[in-house]
Amino acid sequence: MRVMRLAILTPGAALVDTEATKVTAEAVDGWFCLLPRHIDLVTTLVGGLLVFEDADGVEHYVALDDAVLVKCQDEVLVSTPRAELGESLGQLPSTLARGLADRDERERQTRAAMRRLEATFLRGLRDLEGVGDA
Repeated sequence: MRVMRLAILTPGAALVDTEATKVTAEAVDGWFCLLPRHIDLVTTLVGGLLVFEDADGVEHYVALDDAVLVKCQDEVLVSTPRAELGESLGQLPSTLARGLADRDERERQTRAAMRRLEATFLRGLRDLEGVGDA
């Protein structure tokens, strides 16, 4: 049985690095399935679900943000800013909800830090304007 090496990479880690016999995902122009002997491909994936079958025939599910997929010979590489691995389709909604809540909190913290930085910058500009008046 022919297999492909599947790697799903996020900025923090390699979420998946395994052998797969089939990879199914959704690109901007629709769903597709990759098998080991398919032609090479580069495509953009929309945020959603990626399903792969391992060498033992077990399906695994990955929820991911928008991503780039590159298939070159017997390697499939997926690069995404965020992904969550689930062993069952029923597990992914709670995993995704946790991930989204974490992302929302990080974004809230980032916005608060940006507001503080902007306020400090504006105070500095105001103080500089006052230096020329003396």
